[in-house]
Amino acid sequence: MTQSIPGLTTVPTDDLKQLLLALHRELITTPFDIHCVTSAKLQHMAEPLLGQLRGLEPRAVRAVVTAVIAERLRS
Repeated sequence: MTQSIPGLTTVPTDDLKQLLLALHRELITTPFDIHCVTSAKLQHMAEPLLGQLRGLEPRAVRAVVTAVIAERLRS
């Protein structure tokens, strides 16, 4: 039986904005991992964030997070 990984739909928009702010402030400069989550003070959302973004470069994380926020604000 495979275990499902929660998607970014479980991450509140305010937490995604907090992650985006950390990216813009260049607090995250390495491929996305638990240290990046901690740098952004988002440990409480570690599972869904790492499940979807682990290993991505900061530019890719910024693109994904920006797209998710934009889609949510559009709705």
